[in-house]
Amino acid sequence: MVLIDGKKMSDQIKAELREQADELKKKGINPCLAVVLVGNDSASQVYVRNKERACQVVGIQSMVYRMPEETTQAQLMELVAALNEDKHVHGILVQVPLPAHLNEQEVLYAISPDKDVDCFHPYNVGRLQIGDPRFLPCTPRRDHPA
Repeated sequence: MVLIDGKKMSDQIKAELREQADELKKKGINPCLAVVLVGNDSASQVYVRNKERACQVVGIQSMVYRMPEETTQAQLMELVAALNEDKHVHGILVQVPLPAHLNEQEVLYAISPDKDVDCFHPYNVGRLQIGDPRFLPCTPRRDHPA
């Protein structure tokens, strides 16, 4: 049996990501992740804080948009559209679940496939399914079909 040192592996991956971010910065690209959090779900708040910290550790800019529970569908769609157009934003993550009055599918489908780091857009789901992902979602990767 082989024991894996999770902390050591995590530190190694973070160092590699920092190097990649530094290389992009040398080319004039400052990697930026925009995270949208709507409402007061405590688990979502923890997840978003952890994303902020992870970005900081690897040298990626994070922009967090905290919106109130009563945010309307139109307001959320407007923000997603603006983030899609923002050339300084390279990835977008809308934290789910969204409050019940919002149409989660409409919001997730509105994210540009080029910036959909969660891989929820149908285009990216399809690419993932055929083994040609643009992004690998944060869920566990499975290289071999069951």
